[in-house]
Amino acid sequence: MASPRLSVVQLLPALESGGVEQGTLEVAAELVRGGHRSIVLSAGGRMVKPLLAAGSEHYNWSIGAKNPLTLRYIFALRHLLQRQRVTLLHARSRLPAWIAYLAWRSLPPSQRPRFITTAHGLYSVKYYSAIMARGERVIAVSDTVRRYLLDHYPHSCADRIVTIYRGVDPLRYFPGLRPSEQWYREWYQQFPQTQGKRWLLLPGRLTRLKGHLDFLQLVAQLCRHHPDLHALIVGGEDPKRRAYAQALYRQVAAQGLGQQLTFTGVRDDLREIMASSHLVYSLSSHPESFGRTTLEALSLGIPVVGYDHGGVGEILAQLLPEGRTPPHAVAAALQKSLELLANPPRPRPNTLYTSEQMLKNTLRLYQELATL
Repeated sequence: MASPRLSVVQLLPALESGGVEQGTLEVAAELVRGGHRSIVLSAGGRMVKPLLAAGSEHYNWSIGAKNPLTLRYIFALRHLLQRQRVTLLHARSRLPAWIAYLAWRSLPPSQRPRFITTAHGLYSVKYYSAIMARGERVIAVSDTVRRYLLDHYPHSCADRIVTIYRGVDPLRYFPGLRPSEQWYREWYQQFPQTQGKRWLLLPGRLTRLKGHLDFLQLVAQLCRHHPDLHALIVGGEDPKRRAYAQALYRQVAAQGLGQQLTFTGVRDDLREIMASSHLVYSLSSHPESFGRTTLEALSLGIPVVGYDHGGVGEILAQLLPEGRTPPHAVAAALQKSLELLANPPRPRPNTLYTSEQMLKNTLRLYQELATL
């Protein structure tokens, strides 16, 4: 018997960049491939173009703006749900989830689509965050998130949590991938200081959470041991935290690291940069819910030195246990780096965290919930 055709609305603040956004696009494309209807509501961004190209629809709604005017979308969404006969309503962020929930609750029970939330983060524990535990099904993107939900909202979602790990496409992230000669030519034209060097990479926007100051300490000491190393920080400035970015630049100058470290800004070729690196780092000051860049690097066969907490610790435990180091222990991370540079280990094959598994489990959940 054929599965029913679904009409799925996904909601998130914007489609500019990031793991949540990438997962939204992947699910949307899989829905279209399966003959279903995919609608995404967001404030837009550079990822709208590939979303539309893959066959989804997009409504340009600023449902993530923390502004009283955002409440108008409750009524707009209620009307959309009725007019488009939506089967499933899937919220991926807190404010969009509140808009979705209030619109959903305002409908007669017989007219409501099924309501799903995905907890992508370890949110601050307060009433505002509790909405992520109110879905008829609550997707946790890692065991870390599952434990967080059970610890803080046990009465809300204990019997409704489904763990669906995020994943990467093994056709895009595989050991031995090498960028093209043209990519290297263009890279070295832009960053000639990196040629002939072994690269140490810290991916992540310039926010305090990502552990840039710990990375600077490591780079200063590692470059004394190995003058052939060059460090890269790949990520743009956060408009709300420009003072932090400026402080980082001053710190680099004060430590005399200007020749050993490069800020690349935002890049669309992080995969190629990772594949060309010798070590990738994850030094977040707080546990992360998953750790997509850690997974991407390991899937490419590149060793990762990461603080052993949150989703990063989970992924390293499965794919490269020797890459784990105690959180905030820069001395331990230095020793670990020296060991891995001297004897680079080979990460285990990634068979657990794949986009294929993520999509298969998500679509199965959609179908199961739609037929209840």
